[in-house]
Amino acid sequence: MPVLGPRALNRATLERQHLLRRSAALGATQAVAHLVGLQAQNVKPPYYALAARIEGFRPEDLSTAMADRDVVRIVTLRSTLHTHTAADALSLRPLVQAARDRELHAFRKGLAGVDLERLAVIGRELVEAEPRTMGELREALLAHWPDADPFALSVAARCRLPLVQVTPRGLWGRSGRVALTTAEHWLGRPAAPTPAPDATVLRYLAAFGPASVQDLQTWAGLTRLRDAFERLRPRLVTFRDEKGTELFDLPDAPRPDADTPAPPRFLPEFDNLLLAHADRSRVVPAALRGRTWAGNQAYRTLLVDGFLAGVWRQDGNVLTVEPFGVLTRRERDEVAGEAERMLRVMSGDGSYDIRFGTVTE
Repeated sequence: MPVLGPRALNRATLERQHLLRRSAALGATQAVAHLVGLQAQNVKPPYYALAARIEGFRPEDLSTAMADRDVVRIVTLRSTLHTHTAADALSLRPLVQAARDRELHAFRKGLAGVDLERLAVIGRELVEAEPRTMGELREALLAHWPDADPFALSVAARCRLPLVQVTPRGLWGRSGRVALTTAEHWLGRPAAPTPAPDATVLRYLAAFGPASVQDLQTWAGLTRLRDAFERLRPRLVTFRDEKGTELFDLPDAPRPDADTPAPPRFLPEFDNLLLAHADRSRVVPAALRGRTWAGNQAYRTLLVDGFLAGVWRQDGNVLTVEPFGVLTRRERDEVAGEAERMLRVMSGDGSYDIRFGTVTE
């Protein structure tokens, strides 16, 4: 079985993520579909994620798709908020529902005496009558279960119902409170029946492969997906990484040479590239493991030669890069050029100050 080292895996994944070469063919909605969603705890990261991957991207492209309800913000993979296409919101959420049900076990003490089926019915009626904040929904549910833990009621509503954030929340350059309704109500059509995971396995490999069973389970927040891989094995090719882990892939998926040049890329906090594998060494060198987080806060990250190389921050027209190591003169020039391009895409024409901060220890 062929062995793929970290650089080979890096180049394969970057190519599928459109981070070796930006896609000139994909629009915003198509890119969100190909990537099987974009993590979106904050409003801006999905916009920066697409700017790194799409040639000619404008923030208005994604914002318009969201306003038109072609994409939505909904809790799905890993119990985190994602930007998904409407079709994926209605199919992926049922796929990961079992994980949301397991999540509720940790709150069973605060939900003693609460009929979760009735809670789902009441909650749906409330948010479909009018979009509500989580606080408003919690207060309405407390009227039915005054002895329940208020936070646990909020978690139960989020886990039992496919709640989407309605616009203007999430639109570029707009602000708005987090108001919620169901995906079915917002999109005007019913959710799909709970699907088998096989199609999602193939889509994951197309966007993040080659990958192991554990990689996909980490990405999806699901367990027991080995059977899906075994069903698909006749349609897949297999490799091993340097640790001996079996990796699956689509036969015709791109696997560029390990020496293929990889230009610098500025990625937002919570970018899926850094969260989609159990073994992240294809992007994060072992010496830098854990350097993209501080507590619960994720940093915006910089890739150089395809791998994590630093963090960055923006304050108005000033962008500061903090590399984890010493960049060569050529690398600094390429990073500065990519920074200016990203700033023009996201902030428009103007004068920008790109600085290199003290190397982060």
